[in-house]
Amino acid sequence: MELRHLKYFVAVAEELNFSRASERLNIAQPPLSQQIRRLEADLGVALFTRTRRHVDLTDTGRAILDEARRTLAQAQRIVNLARRAAQGEAGALRLGFSSSALYTMLPAILRAFRARAPEVVLSLLERSSEEQVELLSAGAIDAGFVRLPIESPAPSLTLRTVVREPLLVAMAREHRLAGHRTVALRALAREPFIMVARGAAPGLHNQIVALCSAAGFNPAIAQEAAEISTIVSLVSAGLGVAIVPASVRNLQRERVTYHPLRPANAMTEMALAYEKNNRSLVLRTFLDAAGKAIGR
Repeated sequence: MELRHLKYFVAVAEELNFSRASERLNIAQPPLSQQIRRLEADLGVALFTRTRRHVDLTDTGRAILDEARRTLAQAQRIVNLARRAAQGEAGALRLGFSSSALYTMLPAILRAFRARAPEVVLSLLERSSEEQVELLSAGAIDAGFVRLPIESPAPSLTLRTVVREPLLVAMAREHRLAGHRTVALRALAREPFIMVARGAAPGLHNQIVALCSAAGFNPAIAQEAAEISTIVSLVSAGLGVAIVPASVRNLQRERVTYHPLRPANAMTEMALAYEKNNRSLVLRTFLDAAGKAIGR
């Protein structure tokens, strides 16, 4: 028994007329009648009763009709799934992200990808940038959103910038400098700093230390935290100031203000990272959707 036999059977069962069924199937009536007889012979049962003017289903034919329809529908689903998989629109994608990515382009990229490939099983894993690099190397995730710079990236790692933004200073509203539109970095020389932990984002940590050093001081680190949200909450509590990416302004915290730094050339980047040798078609679709979401 072949799927085409079930297709012929369902057409005749629904039309109860071989002529109309043959037109619907776009085949001649005699071959259709032959294929129905072959199906009946294969099954060893009669599916239709036939007279010169009338065709009807037997009890056996009625019993198998719904199952035949389900079988054909399932076969079509397999065909559709195979086509979507070949286009990178079915399967699974494992995606890492650092917490600060939530305040940049990540939500827009995820929306674009979900619209493009709604049936892909998406697994999201929040990890530090360095942890994501390790997971990428081990093949445990397909792509990740990491904060640059990355220390000693492997040659196989591709880093595609998705956003470049200035660094700002976050401070409590009652801070002595909170009334200034911009804040000179050297004005923070004696302030306690809430810093991103080096183990969580060594590139960003080192960048902030280097900026302070260029301004003539070493930051007095009062607290360290791995998550941007924790850093901003500690600033809100009045425990110190923090230098953060501009997109963190989207994280609203009571009693926290954000101010541009002087000089205004301190920039940071968020990148989409993936292994060059990852041949996943779903990953290619994701990269394409991400590029279109950020206009590249």
